[in-house]
Amino acid sequence: MTVSFFISHITPLTFFCFLLLSSSTAADLNITSILSSFQNLTSFSSLLTSSSVASDLTRRQDPITLLAVPNSYLSIPPASDLTRRLPPSSLGDILRYHVLLHYFSWTDLLQIPPSGVIVTTLLQTTSRAPANFGAVNITRNPLTNSITIQSPVTFSPSNATVLSVIQTLPYNITILAVDSLLVPYDFNLMTSETRPPLGLNITKALIDGHNFNVAAAMLSASGVVDEFEADEGGAGITLFVPTDGAFGDLPGSVRLQSLPADKKSVVLKFHVLHSYYPLGSLESIVNPVQPTLATEDNSAGSFTLNISRVNGSVAIDTGIVQASVTQTVFDQNPVAIFGVSKVLLPREVFGKDSAGAMAKPGNPVVGTNVQPPETSPSPENSPWLSGPASSPSGFHEDMKSNGERFRLQSCIVALCCIGLYLLV
Repeated sequence: MTVSFFISHITPLTFFCFLLLSSSTAADLNITSILSSFQNLTSFSSLLTSSSVASDLTRRQDPITLLAVPNSYLSIPPASDLTRRLPPSSLGDILRYHVLLHYFSWTDLLQIPPSGVIVTTLLQTTSRAPANFGAVNITRNPLTNSITIQSPVTFSPSNATVLSVIQTLPYNITILAVDSLLVPYDFNLMTSETRPPLGLNITKALIDGHNFNVAAAMLSASGVVDEFEADEGGAGITLFVPTDGAFGDLPGSVRLQSLPADKKSVVLKFHVLHSYYPLGSLESIVNPVQPTLATEDNSAGSFTLNISRVNGSVAIDTGIVQASVTQTVFDQNPVAIFGVSKVLLPREVFGKDSAGAMAKPGNPVVGTNVQPPETSPSPENSPWLSGPASSPSGFHEDMKSNGERFRLQSCIVALCCIGLYLLV
């Protein structure tokens, strides 16, 4: 009777505790929330969020393994070129190729045979990958236990090595850091490059807008408009054009017409993104730092715009100016032109400590806090590969805080269970 009485009371309590723990785990499966704990994955997280991939993952209930590329590896070619030049739809499919529809713990990875295993990715479910090109082949080197991921096609040029396990929530999700952005085999990177040019006369489009005469005159006089129109046949362009009123509101200390020709050209290029973004794509961006055409002529990380959604409109922050999108002047793939409320002044030219200094390729900007891009360590000396279970450099504190948060949640659940048991 004693044993029967004990079981009848403990079983419901155990079941209730299981439900609590299950709900706590489910709440942790928001990809954006998980990645926000790791400062070295902010760029990758922004890519997921600015595309529809983050929302795709939120709706999925099946176990997955996410291949995340740290900031230092995204900031160097070819990854930096792909993320800057590809249209959002193509970039979204590349990101889907980094979502494995299978849960792998580190122990599971160490049991992979040297011949490898074929794993389906989220890209394969879109029907946009021919044959099995939406799958990856995961192989293990039996001597070093290093894990390599690439297309199942023999001699695929794109591959990545697993650097470390970042997060594991059994048996729902594993996040692995990898050293490269993967491109599916036969993925047509040139689709946007071969698109027939729109043939848009940007200056005429601005004059027809009836509120952009100053910008049209400056673009025409500087000659950069020819460069903008030449980019129409590539990944497209997005222009933020100040209204005539915005030029009239400039402070007296800012004299655009007095700038040397090279600096005036940089300021105009600072208003252009080297990709086509319709208004809907801009509105879905969450605090991404976007390079501009001026970035390409100067050091990486300089002349960037921070684009976000504030109070129902698209906000653009240059570091010293905050503007908003006021209207759509033109929007037809591959060109989008938006009117903005202020002239976008780059801090590298107009910042308090800039003294008019501009960055040169490979050199940091004088008087700004822009840091040179991180360099990736060689495989032999990489702290990421110090051991199968080791934490990657730069992630230790993030993992510690995330683990402490998880332990706190577990303690709260345990205390609730003990309290319920005592009440029973």
